[in-house]
Amino acid sequence: MRRTTVIKPRLSPGRSGQGEGDNHPPAGDYDVLIAGGGMVGASLAAALVSLPLPLKIAVVEAVPFGSHGQPSYDERITAVSWGSRRIFESIGLWEHMAPEATAIHHIHVSDRGHFGMTRLHAQEMRVPALGYVVPNRIIGRALGEFLLRQPRVTLLAPAKLGAVNVQCDAVTAKVEGADARLLSARLLVAADGASSTIREQLGIATRTWDYGQSAIICNVSVQRPQPGIAFERFTDSGPLALLPMGEDRYALIWTVASRCAPAMLAMTDTEFLETAADRFNGRCGRFLKAGRRQAYPLSLVRAGAQLHRRAIVVGNAAHSLHPIAGQGFNLSLRDVAVLADTLGDIAASGGDVGEEQRLAAYIRARRCDQLGTSLFTDFLARVFINPLPPVAWARNAGLLALELLPPARHLLTRRNMGLAGRLPRLARGVSPTRI
Repeated sequence: MRRTTVIKPRLSPGRSGQGEGDNHPPAGDYDVLIAGGGMVGASLAAALVSLPLPLKIAVVEAVPFGSHGQPSYDERITAVSWGSRRIFESIGLWEHMAPEATAIHHIHVSDRGHFGMTRLHAQEMRVPALGYVVPNRIIGRALGEFLLRQPRVTLLAPAKLGAVNVQCDAVTAKVEGADARLLSARLLVAADGASSTIREQLGIATRTWDYGQSAIICNVSVQRPQPGIAFERFTDSGPLALLPMGEDRYALIWTVASRCAPAMLAMTDTEFLETAADRFNGRCGRFLKAGRRQAYPLSLVRAGAQLHRRAIVVGNAAHSLHPIAGQGFNLSLRDVAVLADTLGDIAASGGDVGEEQRLAAYIRARRCDQLGTSLFTDFLARVFINPLPPVAWARNAGLLALELLPPARHLLTRRNMGLAGRLPRLARGVSPTRI
């Protein structure tokens, strides 16, 4: 039987509780209500909890918190950029992820059957790693255990938000589940995924571009592992990425035309492994073992608005990107860091964290990075799967130029590392307690 986890926040002076033995704070006692306690929603709660003027936070999530999960060959991973590592480090979470994180020291980018290639190196950027491959269960466990220790955070799980009412001075929302109740907060954050029901309730439309592609994802073992090297390989059947997971194991992400996905899934393991190894021209030797394959349709989804009165939309609910450059979660984590900056500044000035005019500063601060990252991944998705000879020639010339021109390569690498543009405090390594 799944459990509901409730942590009682400490009430600030001047606020009345509901009795010594009651675990539920009174309605209206929350500053921020987060719908969705996945990696983005939980990261936001963690970033907010240590602000100099800490906020009272409620997180509503469909899956129980604190479940460690068991490692398996098929476990899913996330590519965490160097900038995202600094954000987790500033919050105090990275030390709990680092033991099971696999560092990426080099990224090898090539186009099968063509001359174009480029290599990105951590040493060239004077950092220990360009990024890390971290199992999702490790990120989830670190976040869950951190939040469970916080007295100012109420975790409601398994539960979900039902009807939401955004008023001029507060947001009310009905919690559905074993611990049904009505909650009230000054700010609602929708972090409930690409198919966000909260976004829909707020009346925010989305713009969707279907790529006609699907990502085939599985874990593989290879004959000749190359420690610390991630591969991005563009082929006639679609881009492939190999992300190191330690020892001989890699996460394989293979983008194919959606019409080809059923055939890819229907291959025997032997056929699939031989086909994948052939696309890499033997760089890692034979592919020896494959985990369970899954296919995910790919599209670019952008919310028409990310701010609606006292509600903000973040994570995949705000923007869902093509996975070709591994930027989706890292972009969302930068959103989290900037939103924490914004709410911290509002709280420090004695303002209302749900005031729309003050929250507009967050939207302005994130516009350039969100648009630039979306356009960048969309460009790669369209250009590197286009078979026309002029397009192939142009992209290979571009790869070669990156290899030969260090300034251009450095600029691209900094963007992929999450270090481009004006950085929020957490991404600069400033702990919230020192702001």
